[in-house]
Amino acid sequence: MTADGPRAHADTGLARFGAEFVRYSLVIVLIWVGALKFASYEAEAIAPLAMESPLLSWLLDIFSVETFALLLGIAEILAGVAIALRPVQPLLSALGSAFAVVLFAVTLSFLLTTPGVYTADGFPQLSPMPGQFLAKDLVLLAVAVWLLGESLAAVRARRSVGAGQVQASTR
Repeated sequence: MTADGPRAHADTGLARFGAEFVRYSLVIVLIWVGALKFASYEAEAIAPLAMESPLLSWLLDIFSVETFALLLGIAEILAGVAIALRPVQPLLSALGSAFAVVLFAVTLSFLLTTPGVYTADGFPQLSPMPGQFLAKDLVLLAVAVWLLGESLAAVRARRSVGAGQVQASTR
């Protein structure tokens, strides 16, 4: 049994809208938050998180907090732009999505390394800041993983269409 008719088209349209809404919401978040890294207050805010992270603390031995924040901001902006280019450059979008996966996975690791994440009652009681602030990155990580898979599927689809066109033109 197939689901034809107006409802099926509406469901498909809503799903398509939802997919694009998710994609460009992440784009906005990455570009916006990346741009904020150019402000000194943001650099100061991320410093304690990075200092406690075994994954990032070594970078603060190499770069100043301001330079670290600027580099992170530039990377976030570039990832956002790359993800936005999905309709024309799915491979670039996949690379931006892969960076976002790493970014949010590292950010989530702060739940394990940052003092004050949990309340005095301990796990699972998250503190409002930084605990609940960091927990939202679980959703952002899931979105980035989904976008990575979707972009890679688009790359494969383009390659198979291109291969089919090459085979047809050689006949």
